[in-house]
Amino acid sequence: MTTDAPASRQFWLMKNEPDEGSIDHALAAPQATIAWDGVRNYQARNFMRDAMRPGDGVLYWHSSCAEPGIYGIARIASGPRTDTSQFDPHSPYHDPRASSAAPRWLTIDVQALCKVRPLLIADLRAHPQLAQMQVLQKGSRLSITPVTPQQWDFIHDLLQAPAHRAF
Repeated sequence: MTTDAPASRQFWLMKNEPDEGSIDHALAAPQATIAWDGVRNYQARNFMRDAMRPGDGVLYWHSSCAEPGIYGIARIASGPRTDTSQFDPHSPYHDPRASSAAPRWLTIDVQALCKVRPLLIADLRAHPQLAQMQVLQKGSRLSITPVTPQQWDFIHDLLQAPAHRAF
């Protein structure tokens, strides 16, 4: 199976802690759309600012849990905007160095498309075709990483995910 996506379409793996924003939470949200806020890594922020576009495909990853892995398929639903949690002193994502005149952090909207059978780290590592995925590299901790079109197609073939046709 191959994707019919235009050459400019990109694909991403986005990590979220299931206690804070699981695929189930996202699917239950209005229009299945959630704000992807609280990103506090400059490289991940730069992906949101410079490379992610509405319509890009997303592998929805659960992290910081007993069985990390892909649990859903989503898409980028908006362009970047200021993450207001950086200004809230009661937020765990507060950044005292940020100001409304000079915001440091961004958020985007992500729309959940479907829940999939879990595809765990061990499952991904079992396939040499996925060996270069950034999430599988030693020391990789970024919450947002690019996924190649070949990796996207291979994973969708493994999952036989119907949402693949949306891309």
